[in-house]
Amino acid sequence: MLTEAQTLTDIARHPDDVVPESPARLAARLKTRKRWLLVQPKSVTTMTVDSGRVSMPLNLVMVATLAGSIFDITLIDERIGDQVPEDLSGFDVVAITSRTLNATRAYSIGDKALAQKKIVVLGGVHPTMLHDEAEQHCTSVVYGEVEPIWDELACDVLRGTMKKIYRSKELISMASMQRPDFRYALQSKNAKRYAARVPILATKGCPVGCSFCTTPVIYGKSYRHRELDLVLDEMRYHQERLGKKNVTFSFMDDNISFRPQYFTELLDEMGRLGVRWNANISMNFLHKPEVAEIAGRSGCDLMSIGFESLNPDILKSMNKGANRIQNYSTVVGNLHRNGIAIQAYFMFGFDDDTEKSFQAAYDFIMENRIEFPVFSLVTPFPGTPFFEEMKPRIRHFDWDKYDTFHFMYEPKKLSGEKLVENFIKLQKEIYKGGAIMHRMRGKPLNWVWLANFMMHRFTSKLRSESFL
Repeated sequence: MLTEAQTLTDIARHPDDVVPESPARLAARLKTRKRWLLVQPKSVTTMTVDSGRVSMPLNLVMVATLAGSIFDITLIDERIGDQVPEDLSGFDVVAITSRTLNATRAYSIGDKALAQKKIVVLGGVHPTMLHDEAEQHCTSVVYGEVEPIWDELACDVLRGTMKKIYRSKELISMASMQRPDFRYALQSKNAKRYAARVPILATKGCPVGCSFCTTPVIYGKSYRHRELDLVLDEMRYHQERLGKKNVTFSFMDDNISFRPQYFTELLDEMGRLGVRWNANISMNFLHKPEVAEIAGRSGCDLMSIGFESLNPDILKSMNKGANRIQNYSTVVGNLHRNGIAIQAYFMFGFDDDTEKSFQAAYDFIMENRIEFPVFSLVTPFPGTPFFEEMKPRIRHFDWDKYDTFHFMYEPKKLSGEKLVENFIKLQKEIYKGGAIMHRMRGKPLNWVWLANFMMHRFTSKLRSESFL
């Protein structure tokens, strides 16, 4: 019988002649179940609205589901109050997901685990965008999605032969995606801090290609979707799990509406299930009244839409081709007529912004009675074309402040002082009591009202020094 070392030698000499061993068979042969600690790090920014509830970390739950068949999994979410133990002797692998805002915390956990001789795996958007930086704080970086490289990674963990970076040459179909097992997250004693809305995924990617977004860097122009039956079966599973039909789902897709036929077929089927839902969605066909009609019938209570700016030159500069300002009010009217609230995103700090940009946003929001406006300062995230363009002008690279609220660079037509001053003023005016009542009068008494009053409390405390 060949020893493991001999088998590895033969593979190295004749890689095309040897069928790779599956992780399950390798684990069975080695008679081992490595112990994994999966960590969702917290961020340290003060510029967040603390509702006491956070969304379940769907991507990390998906990793736990994938790994759980051959490894023992513990999932810790620092955002809900879980704590990473100081002594990591109970684990063989510490795997951490990270975006830019919590990268410093992720690196700190990675460094601590490395010091205790653990295998440390870093994944997520920030390690993907800056893998050279991330490699200093871990054993291995997962570049992009974990599913395409899972077998290789799992086998290397079992053998103890880790590579510095795991990067797939191609994306894989979503057909093989397992239904996420929420028990990994719900086992926490702090699980009550998760929002009641159930996260779900139907598509991946967004071919729009906005210059400030990390999605096209990771996925390119690809756009994939799950079979409708798989998405609907997952919804039925959660209805049964929770013992009710009117479950509210939050689609975590970057742009669920990009394929109109798939989107409308999905909504038709969802309408028969009796669920509620919300999602991120682009404007590329929301000006058509029939889309809002079918969304309303299917149980949509809120759409999150990136309006971004009321300046056409700014929209052009960010490659936001789907946004046509002449359609903005039409989109809003279509959704409102069908009982759908709008979470509208606006960004400030582009080179073409002036003080008039803030007044234009205020007027549009108040005239159209937008239920939940969300404002951010333009933030060049690492790895994006916008980051490379603005790098010489960026004031600092303190990842803790990459929260879309801190002042990153000075626009050409607006001083940094005026940018922050107007940014604060706009938020205070939009979330004054009278403005809330004007925008929300006659709207259903639901969590959007609560969000407005929490924003009122948050914006009333804003000070210029907080943005520096």
